[in-house]
Amino acid sequence: MEPESLHRASEPPTGPPVLEPGYTVGSVSDKISSIVLGQRRRPGWFFGFALSFALLMMLLYAVTYLFAIGVGIWGINIPIGWGFAIINFVWWIGIGHAGTLISAILLLLRQKWRTSINRFAEAMTLFAVSCAGMFPILHMGRPWLAYWLFPYPNTMGTWPQFRSPLVWDVFAVSTYATVSLLFWFVGLIPDLATLRDRAKSRLKQVVYGILAMGWRGSAVHWHRYEVASLLLAGLATPLVVSVHTVVSFDFSAAIVPGWHTTIFPPYFVAGAIYSGFAMVMTLAIPIRKFYHLEDFITMRHLENMAKVMLATGLIVAYGYMMETFMAFYSADTFERYAFLNRMRGPYMIAYWSLILCNILIPQSLWSRKVRSSVPALFVIAIIVNIGMWLERFVIVVISLHRDFLPSSWGMYYPTRWDWMTLFGSMGLFLTLLYLFIRYLPMISIFEMRTLVEEEEKK
Repeated sequence: MEPESLHRASEPPTGPPVLEPGYTVGSVSDKISSIVLGQRRRPGWFFGFALSFALLMMLLYAVTYLFAIGVGIWGINIPIGWGFAIINFVWWIGIGHAGTLISAILLLLRQKWRTSINRFAEAMTLFAVSCAGMFPILHMGRPWLAYWLFPYPNTMGTWPQFRSPLVWDVFAVSTYATVSLLFWFVGLIPDLATLRDRAKSRLKQVVYGILAMGWRGSAVHWHRYEVASLLLAGLATPLVVSVHTVVSFDFSAAIVPGWHTTIFPPYFVAGAIYSGFAMVMTLAIPIRKFYHLEDFITMRHLENMAKVMLATGLIVAYGYMMETFMAFYSADTFERYAFLNRMRGPYMIAYWSLILCNILIPQSLWSRKVRSSVPALFVIAIIVNIGMWLERFVIVVISLHRDFLPSSWGMYYPTRWDWMTLFGSMGLFLTLLYLFIRYLPMISIFEMRTLVEEEEKK
Protein backbone atom coordinates (compact mmCIF):
# COMPACT_ATOMS: atom_id res chain seq x y z
CA MET A 1 0.00 0.00 0.00
CA GLU A 2 1.23 3.49 -0.84
CA PRO A 3 1.06 5.96 2.08
CA GLU A 4 -0.84 9.20 1.92
CA SER A 5 1.04 11.30 -0.63
CA LEU A 6 2.41 14.65 0.35
CA HIS A 7 1.24 15.84 -3.06
CA ARG A 8 -2.40 15.92 -2.08
CA ALA A 9 -4.18 19.17 -1.48
CA SER A 10 -5.99 19.64 1.80
CA GLU A 11 -8.85 21.56 0.26
CA PRO A 12 -11.58 19.93 -1.87
CA PRO A 13 -11.05 20.16 -5.62
CA THR A 14 -12.87 22.80 -7.59
CA GLY A 15 -13.64 23.07 -11.26
CA PRO A 16 -13.56 20.24 -13.82
CA PRO A 17 -11.99 16.92 -12.76
CA VAL A 18 -8.24 16.46 -13.05
CA LEU A 19 -8.81 12.90 -14.29
CA GLU A 20 -11.84 11.66 -16.18
CA PRO A 21 -13.95 9.22 -14.08
CA GLY A 22 -14.13 5.50 -14.75
CA TYR A 23 -10.49 4.59 -14.15
CA THR A 24 -9.16 2.20 -11.52
CA VAL A 25 -5.65 1.93 -10.13
CA GLY A 26 -4.96 -1.07 -12.34
CA SER A 27 -6.36 0.47 -15.53
CA VAL A 28 -4.26 3.62 -15.08
CA SER A 29 -1.11 1.52 -14.72
CA ASP A 30 -2.07 -0.61 -17.72
CA LYS A 31 -2.75 2.29 -20.04
CA ILE A 32 0.39 4.30 -19.29
CA SER A 33 2.80 1.37 -19.07
CA SER A 34 1.43 -0.20 -22.27
CA ILE A 35 2.77 2.76 -24.26
CA VAL A 36 6.29 1.78 -23.16
CA LEU A 37 5.98 -2.00 -22.81
CA GLY A 38 3.50 -2.64 -25.63
CA GLN A 39 4.73 -4.87 -28.44
CA ARG A 40 2.82 -3.05 -31.16
CA ARG A 41 4.97 -0.51 -33.00
CA ARG A 42 3.31 2.73 -34.02
CA PRO A 43 4.09 3.85 -37.61
CA GLY A 44 3.58 7.49 -36.57
CA TRP A 45 6.34 7.18 -33.97
CA PHE A 46 8.78 5.77 -36.52
CA PHE A 47 7.96 8.51 -39.04
CA GLY A 48 8.39 11.28 -36.46
CA PHE A 49 11.59 9.76 -35.11
CA ALA A 50 13.04 9.36 -38.62
CA LEU A 51 12.29 13.00 -39.45
CA SER A 52 13.78 14.20 -36.17
CA PHE A 53 16.84 12.01 -36.59
CA ALA A 54 17.37 13.39 -40.10
CA LEU A 55 17.41 16.92 -38.64
CA LEU A 56 19.84 15.72 -35.97
CA MET A 57 22.18 14.41 -38.68
CA MET A 58 21.93 17.79 -40.39
CA LEU A 59 23.04 19.38 -37.10
CA LEU A 60 25.97 16.95 -36.87
CA TYR A 61 27.03 17.85 -40.41
CA ALA A 62 26.75 21.60 -39.75
CA VAL A 63 28.70 21.35 -36.48
CA THR A 64 31.42 19.20 -38.05
CA TYR A 65 31.84 21.71 -40.87
CA LEU A 66 31.84 24.55 -38.32
CA PHE A 67 34.68 23.00 -36.32
CA ALA A 68 36.63 22.27 -39.49
CA ILE A 69 36.29 25.72 -41.08
CA GLY A 70 35.43 28.10 -38.23
CA VAL A 71 32.66 30.49 -37.23
CA GLY A 72 33.18 32.43 -40.45
CA ILE A 73 30.63 30.15 -42.09
CA TRP A 74 27.98 31.91 -40.01
CA GLY A 75 26.61 35.35 -40.76
CA ILE A 76 28.29 37.00 -37.76
CA ASN A 77 30.56 39.97 -38.48
CA ILE A 78 31.59 43.29 -37.00
CA PRO A 79 29.59 44.74 -35.24
CA ILE A 80 27.19 41.78 -35.02
CA GLY A 81 29.46 39.37 -33.15
CA TRP A 82 26.48 37.55 -31.65
CA GLY A 83 24.14 35.84 -34.07
CA PHE A 84 21.96 32.75 -34.13
CA ALA A 85 24.11 30.93 -31.57
CA ILE A 86 23.25 33.29 -28.71
CA ILE A 87 19.69 33.76 -29.98
CA ASN A 88 19.12 30.00 -29.93
CA PHE A 89 20.86 29.65 -26.56
CA VAL A 90 18.50 32.12 -24.85
CA TRP A 91 15.47 30.68 -26.66
CA TRP A 92 16.16 27.09 -25.60
CA ILE A 93 16.92 28.09 -22.00
CA GLY A 94 13.57 29.89 -21.88
CA ILE A 95 11.72 26.84 -23.19
CA GLY A 96 13.20 24.77 -20.38
CA HIS A 97 11.66 26.95 -17.67
CA ALA A 98 8.11 25.63 -17.81
CA GLY A 99 9.20 22.14 -16.77
CA THR A 100 10.72 23.40 -13.54
CA LEU A 101 7.73 25.66 -12.88
CA ILE A 102 5.19 22.85 -13.40
CA SER A 103 7.21 20.29 -11.47
CA ALA A 104 8.56 22.29 -8.55
CA ILE A 105 6.44 25.37 -7.91
CA LEU A 106 3.08 23.76 -8.62
CA LEU A 107 4.13 20.80 -6.46
CA LEU A 108 4.89 23.11 -3.55
CA LEU A 109 1.57 24.89 -4.12
CA ARG A 110 -0.19 21.49 -4.18
CA GLN A 111 -1.80 22.01 -7.57
CA LYS A 112 -3.04 18.58 -8.65
CA TRP A 113 -3.67 19.58 -12.26
CA ARG A 114 0.11 19.41 -12.83
CA THR A 115 0.04 15.60 -12.48
CA SER A 116 -0.68 14.66 -16.09
CA ILE A 117 1.82 17.03 -17.67
CA ASN A 118 4.69 17.28 -15.19
CA ARG A 119 6.65 14.24 -16.41
CA PHE A 120 7.14 15.22 -20.05
CA ALA A 121 7.48 18.88 -19.02
CA GLU A 122 10.46 17.85 -16.85
CA ALA A 123 11.87 15.82 -19.74
CA MET A 124 11.36 18.80 -22.04
CA THR A 125 13.41 20.90 -19.61
CA LEU A 126 16.35 18.52 -19.80
CA PHE A 127 16.22 18.27 -23.58
CA ALA A 128 15.94 22.05 -24.01
CA VAL A 129 18.88 22.65 -21.66
CA SER A 130 20.88 20.07 -23.63
CA CYS A 131 20.17 22.00 -26.83
CA ALA A 132 21.03 25.32 -25.17
CA GLY A 133 24.23 24.05 -23.56
CA MET A 134 25.91 23.26 -26.85
CA PHE A 135 25.60 26.77 -28.29
CA PRO A 136 28.21 28.52 -26.10
CA ILE A 137 30.71 25.84 -27.19
CA LEU A 138 29.67 26.20 -30.83
CA HIS A 139 29.94 29.98 -30.56
CA MET A 140 33.55 29.63 -29.40
CA GLY A 141 34.37 27.80 -32.62
CA ARG A 142 37.08 25.91 -30.74
CA PRO A 143 35.50 23.15 -28.64
CA TRP A 144 38.89 22.06 -27.31
CA LEU A 145 39.01 25.39 -25.41
CA ALA A 146 35.64 24.93 -23.70
CA TYR A 147 37.45 24.53 -20.38
CA TRP A 148 38.07 28.30 -20.46
CA LEU A 149 34.53 28.68 -19.14
CA PHE A 150 35.33 26.79 -15.94
CA PRO A 151 37.32 27.96 -12.88
CA TYR A 152 40.52 26.07 -13.61
CA PRO A 153 43.81 27.20 -11.94
CA ASN A 154 45.18 30.10 -13.95
CA THR A 155 48.59 31.47 -13.01
CA MET A 156 48.50 34.20 -15.66
CA GLY A 157 45.27 35.67 -14.28
CA THR A 158 43.89 36.39 -17.75
CA TRP A 159 41.12 33.81 -18.05
CA PRO A 160 38.39 33.10 -17.10
CA GLN A 161 36.97 36.57 -16.69
CA PHE A 162 34.61 36.19 -13.75
CA ARG A 163 33.16 39.63 -14.33
CA SER A 164 31.72 38.40 -17.63
CA PRO A 165 28.05 37.33 -17.54
CA LEU A 166 28.91 34.67 -20.13
CA VAL A 167 30.88 32.85 -17.43
CA TRP A 168 27.98 33.32 -15.01
CA ASP A 169 25.79 31.51 -17.54
CA VAL A 170 27.90 28.38 -17.23
CA PHE A 171 27.37 28.18 -13.48
CA ALA A 172 23.66 29.04 -13.66
CA VAL A 173 22.81 26.65 -16.49
CA SER A 174 24.91 23.76 -15.14
CA THR A 175 23.27 24.11 -11.71
CA TYR A 176 19.84 24.28 -13.33
CA ALA A 177 20.53 21.18 -15.44
CA THR A 178 21.85 19.21 -12.45
CA VAL A 179 18.89 19.95 -10.17
CA SER A 180 16.39 19.36 -12.99
CA LEU A 181 18.00 16.01 -13.83
CA LEU A 182 17.91 14.88 -10.19
CA PHE A 183 14.31 16.01 -9.77
CA TRP A 184 13.26 14.22 -12.96
CA PHE A 185 15.04 10.98 -12.11
CA VAL A 186 13.81 10.85 -8.51
CA GLY A 187 10.24 11.26 -9.78
CA LEU A 188 10.79 8.40 -12.23
CA ILE A 189 11.96 5.82 -9.68
CA PRO A 190 8.51 4.48 -8.58
CA ASP A 191 7.40 4.23 -12.21
CA LEU A 192 10.61 2.48 -13.25
CA ALA A 193 9.84 -0.13 -10.59
CA THR A 194 6.35 -0.53 -12.09
CA LEU A 195 7.86 -1.09 -15.54
CA ARG A 196 10.36 -3.54 -14.04
CA ASP A 197 7.55 -5.60 -12.52
CA ARG A 198 5.40 -5.54 -15.66
CA ALA A 199 8.11 -6.10 -18.30
CA LYS A 200 8.02 -9.46 -20.12
CA SER A 201 11.50 -9.39 -21.59
CA ARG A 202 14.45 -10.24 -19.38
CA LEU A 203 16.51 -7.37 -20.80
CA LYS A 204 13.84 -4.81 -19.91
CA GLN A 205 13.49 -6.29 -16.43
CA VAL A 206 17.22 -5.91 -15.85
CA VAL A 207 17.48 -2.39 -17.29
CA TYR A 208 14.42 -1.01 -15.51
CA GLY A 209 15.44 -2.88 -12.36
CA ILE A 210 18.85 -1.20 -12.32
CA LEU A 211 17.30 2.22 -12.92
CA ALA A 212 14.68 1.61 -10.19
CA MET A 213 17.54 1.35 -7.66
CA GLY A 214 15.96 -1.42 -5.61
CA TRP A 215 12.58 0.29 -5.15
CA ARG A 216 10.08 -1.95 -3.36
CA GLY A 217 7.39 0.54 -2.40
CA SER A 218 7.86 0.21 1.34
CA ALA A 219 6.82 2.96 3.73
CA VAL A 220 10.49 3.87 4.25
CA HIS A 221 11.00 4.18 0.49
CA TRP A 222 7.94 6.40 0.10
CA HIS A 223 8.98 8.60 3.01
CA ARG A 224 12.46 9.10 1.59
CA TYR A 225 11.07 9.71 -1.87
CA GLU A 226 8.68 12.42 -0.71
CA VAL A 227 11.29 14.15 1.44
CA ALA A 228 13.74 14.13 -1.49
CA SER A 229 11.06 15.42 -3.87
CA LEU A 230 10.15 18.35 -1.62
CA LEU A 231 13.80 19.24 -1.01
CA LEU A 232 14.60 19.19 -4.72
CA ALA A 233 11.44 21.21 -5.46
CA GLY A 234 12.58 23.79 -2.92
CA LEU A 235 16.01 23.94 -4.58
CA ALA A 236 14.55 24.15 -8.08
CA THR A 237 12.08 26.94 -7.31
CA PRO A 238 14.62 29.79 -7.00
CA LEU A 239 16.32 28.49 -10.13
CA VAL A 240 13.26 29.47 -12.18
CA VAL A 241 14.01 33.08 -11.29
CA SER A 242 17.79 32.99 -11.03
CA VAL A 243 18.76 31.17 -14.23
CA HIS A 244 17.08 33.43 -16.74
CA THR A 245 17.97 36.45 -14.60
CA VAL A 246 21.63 35.54 -15.09
CA VAL A 247 20.99 35.00 -18.81
CA SER A 248 19.52 38.51 -18.99
CA PHE A 249 22.75 39.86 -17.49
CA ASP A 250 24.46 38.90 -20.76
CA PHE A 251 22.70 41.95 -22.15
CA SER A 252 21.81 44.28 -19.28
CA ALA A 253 25.39 44.36 -17.94
CA ALA A 254 26.56 45.81 -21.26
CA ILE A 255 26.33 49.47 -22.32
CA VAL A 256 24.88 48.75 -25.77
CA PRO A 257 21.74 50.85 -26.44
CA GLY A 258 18.68 48.65 -26.08
CA TRP A 259 20.43 46.33 -23.65
CA HIS A 260 21.44 48.47 -20.70
CA THR A 261 18.18 48.34 -18.76
CA THR A 262 17.17 47.10 -15.32
CA ILE A 263 13.86 45.64 -16.50
CA PHE A 264 15.58 42.78 -18.31
CA PRO A 265 15.76 40.25 -15.40
CA PRO A 266 12.01 40.08 -14.56
CA TYR A 267 11.09 40.57 -18.19
CA PHE A 268 13.31 37.67 -19.27
CA VAL A 269 11.95 35.40 -16.53
CA ALA A 270 8.34 36.10 -17.57
CA GLY A 271 9.27 35.55 -21.22
CA ALA A 272 10.94 32.25 -20.37
CA ILE A 273 7.85 30.93 -18.58
CA TYR A 274 5.72 32.25 -21.45
CA SER A 275 7.68 30.38 -24.13
CA GLY A 276 8.06 27.33 -21.88
CA PHE A 277 4.34 26.89 -21.39
CA ALA A 278 3.79 27.46 -25.10
CA MET A 279 6.19 24.59 -25.85
CA VAL A 280 4.53 22.33 -23.24
CA MET A 281 1.19 22.96 -24.92
CA THR A 282 2.73 22.42 -28.36
CA LEU A 283 3.88 18.97 -27.21
CA ALA A 284 0.91 18.04 -25.00
CA ILE A 285 -1.77 18.50 -27.67
CA PRO A 286 -0.30 16.07 -30.28
CA ILE A 287 0.70 13.58 -27.54
CA ARG A 288 -2.82 13.44 -26.08
CA LYS A 289 -4.24 13.03 -29.58
CA PHE A 290 -1.97 10.31 -30.99
CA TYR A 291 -1.76 8.27 -27.77
CA HIS A 292 -5.46 8.73 -26.87
CA LEU A 293 -4.70 10.38 -23.54
CA GLU A 294 -7.63 12.79 -23.56
CA ASP A 295 -8.84 11.25 -20.29
CA PHE A 296 -5.51 12.07 -18.60
CA ILE A 297 -4.58 15.39 -20.24
CA THR A 298 -8.00 16.97 -20.00
CA MET A 299 -9.30 20.33 -21.16
CA ARG A 300 -8.72 21.58 -17.61
CA HIS A 301 -4.98 21.12 -18.11
CA LEU A 302 -4.99 22.91 -21.45
CA GLU A 303 -7.14 25.75 -20.13
CA ASN A 304 -4.92 26.25 -17.08
CA MET A 305 -1.83 26.37 -19.29
CA ALA A 306 -3.58 28.88 -21.52
CA LYS A 307 -4.31 31.07 -18.49
CA VAL A 308 -0.65 30.94 -17.41
CA MET A 309 0.37 31.88 -20.96
CA LEU A 310 -2.06 34.79 -20.92
CA ALA A 311 -0.77 36.06 -17.55
CA THR A 312 2.92 35.81 -18.49
CA GLY A 313 2.16 37.24 -21.93
CA LEU A 314 0.71 40.34 -20.27
CA ILE A 315 3.87 40.69 -18.16
CA VAL A 316 5.95 40.45 -21.34
CA ALA A 317 3.75 43.09 -22.99
CA TYR A 318 4.26 45.34 -19.97
CA GLY A 319 8.02 44.82 -20.35
CA TYR A 320 7.87 45.89 -23.99
CA MET A 321 5.92 49.02 -23.07
CA MET A 322 8.27 49.96 -20.21
CA GLU A 323 11.31 49.43 -22.43
CA THR A 324 9.93 51.81 -25.02
CA PHE A 325 8.68 54.33 -22.46
CA MET A 326 12.01 54.52 -20.63
CA ALA A 327 13.93 54.85 -23.89
CA PHE A 328 12.06 58.08 -24.65
CA TYR A 329 11.59 59.28 -21.07
CA SER A 330 15.33 59.03 -20.37
CA ALA A 331 16.04 61.57 -23.13
CA ASP A 332 19.05 59.45 -24.11
CA THR A 333 19.67 59.99 -27.82
CA PHE A 334 21.17 56.57 -28.36
CA GLU A 335 18.44 54.69 -26.49
CA ARG A 336 15.73 56.58 -28.34
CA TYR A 337 17.31 55.84 -31.69
CA ALA A 338 17.73 52.14 -30.82
CA PHE A 339 13.98 51.78 -30.35
CA LEU A 340 13.10 53.87 -33.39
CA ASN A 341 15.43 51.64 -35.36
CA ARG A 342 13.52 48.60 -34.15
CA MET A 343 10.23 50.09 -35.27
CA ARG A 344 11.17 51.51 -38.66
CA GLY A 345 14.69 50.28 -39.44
CA PRO A 346 15.77 47.53 -41.84
CA TYR A 347 14.62 44.81 -39.41
CA MET A 348 11.22 46.34 -38.72
CA ILE A 349 9.41 43.25 -40.05
CA ALA A 350 10.97 41.14 -37.29
CA TYR A 351 9.96 43.66 -34.62
CA TRP A 352 6.34 44.05 -35.69
CA SER A 353 6.03 40.29 -36.23
CA LEU A 354 7.16 39.81 -32.64
CA ILE A 355 4.50 42.27 -31.41
CA LEU A 356 1.87 40.40 -33.41
CA CYS A 357 2.95 36.94 -32.19
CA ASN A 358 3.64 37.74 -28.54
CA ILE A 359 1.06 40.40 -27.69
CA LEU A 360 -1.81 40.75 -30.15
CA ILE A 361 -2.70 37.18 -31.12
CA PRO A 362 -2.44 35.73 -27.55
CA GLN A 363 -5.05 38.26 -26.39
CA SER A 364 -7.60 35.91 -27.92
CA LEU A 365 -6.99 33.68 -24.86
CA TRP A 366 -9.29 36.00 -22.92
CA SER A 367 -12.12 34.20 -24.69
CA ARG A 368 -13.35 31.01 -23.04
CA LYS A 369 -14.31 29.73 -26.48
CA VAL A 370 -10.70 30.00 -27.66
CA ARG A 371 -9.34 28.43 -24.48
CA SER A 372 -11.66 25.46 -24.96
CA SER A 373 -10.65 24.94 -28.61
CA VAL A 374 -7.75 22.49 -28.95
CA PRO A 375 -6.78 23.52 -32.54
CA ALA A 376 -6.83 27.21 -31.57
CA LEU A 377 -4.61 26.57 -28.53
CA PHE A 378 -2.16 24.57 -30.65
CA VAL A 379 -1.88 27.34 -33.26
CA ILE A 380 -1.46 30.05 -30.60
CA ALA A 381 1.24 28.01 -28.84
CA ILE A 382 3.24 27.66 -32.06
CA ILE A 383 2.83 31.38 -32.80
CA VAL A 384 4.13 32.25 -29.32
CA ASN A 385 7.16 30.00 -29.82
CA ILE A 386 7.95 31.79 -33.08
CA GLY A 387 7.37 35.18 -31.46
CA MET A 388 9.71 34.44 -28.56
CA TRP A 389 12.47 33.42 -30.98
CA LEU A 390 11.90 36.68 -32.87
CA GLU A 391 12.17 38.56 -29.57
CA ARG A 392 15.67 37.18 -29.03
CA PHE A 393 16.54 38.05 -32.63
CA VAL A 394 15.39 41.63 -32.09
CA ILE A 395 17.30 41.98 -28.82
CA VAL A 396 20.55 40.55 -30.17
CA VAL A 397 20.77 41.63 -33.80
CA ILE A 398 18.93 44.94 -33.96
CA SER A 399 20.69 46.28 -30.86
CA LEU A 400 24.12 45.34 -32.21
CA HIS A 401 23.89 46.31 -35.84
CA ARG A 402 23.60 50.04 -35.07
CA ASP A 403 25.15 51.21 -31.81
CA PHE A 404 27.08 54.40 -30.97
CA LEU A 405 29.24 54.94 -34.07
CA PRO A 406 27.54 55.17 -37.50
CA SER A 407 30.92 54.33 -39.06
CA SER A 408 30.71 50.82 -37.59
CA TRP A 409 27.11 50.07 -38.49
CA GLY A 410 26.45 46.88 -40.40
CA MET A 411 23.87 44.31 -41.41
CA TYR A 412 23.44 40.71 -40.34
CA TYR A 413 22.37 38.08 -42.86
CA PRO A 414 22.12 34.51 -41.53
CA THR A 415 23.66 31.89 -43.79
CA ARG A 416 22.37 28.41 -44.52
CA TRP A 417 24.67 27.13 -41.78
CA ASP A 418 22.86 29.32 -39.24
CA TRP A 419 19.51 27.90 -40.30
CA MET A 420 20.85 24.33 -40.38
CA THR A 421 22.09 24.73 -36.80
CA LEU A 422 18.74 26.14 -35.64
CA PHE A 423 16.60 23.43 -37.23
CA GLY A 424 19.18 20.80 -36.34
CA SER A 425 18.87 21.73 -32.66
CA MET A 426 15.12 21.18 -33.03
CA GLY A 427 15.95 17.76 -34.43
CA LEU A 428 18.07 17.00 -31.34
CA PHE A 429 15.23 18.10 -29.07
CA LEU A 430 12.61 16.03 -30.89
CA THR A 431 14.86 12.97 -31.16
CA LEU A 432 15.38 12.94 -27.41
CA LEU A 433 11.65 13.48 -26.90
CA TYR A 434 10.70 10.55 -29.14
CA LEU A 435 13.14 8.27 -27.33
CA PHE A 436 11.71 9.40 -24.00
CA ILE A 437 8.15 8.68 -25.12
CA ARG A 438 9.14 5.24 -26.36
CA TYR A 439 11.18 3.99 -23.41
CA LEU A 440 9.95 5.87 -20.32
CA PRO A 441 6.45 6.69 -18.99
CA MET A 442 5.46 10.14 -20.23
CA ILE A 443 2.84 10.49 -17.48
CA SER A 444 3.53 9.76 -13.82
CA ILE A 445 1.88 6.41 -13.10
CA PHE A 446 1.94 6.53 -9.31
CA GLU A 447 0.64 10.11 -9.12
CA MET A 448 -2.24 9.25 -11.41
CA ARG A 449 -2.99 6.23 -9.22
CA THR A 450 -3.04 8.56 -6.22
CA LEU A 451 -5.70 10.69 -7.93
CA VAL A 452 -7.79 7.58 -8.63
CA GLU A 453 -7.55 6.49 -5.00
CA GLU A 454 -8.71 9.94 -3.87
CA GLU A 455 -11.69 9.77 -6.19
CA GLU A 456 -12.59 6.28 -4.96
CA LYS A 457 -12.61 7.45 -1.34
CA LYS A 458 -15.13 10.20 -2.02
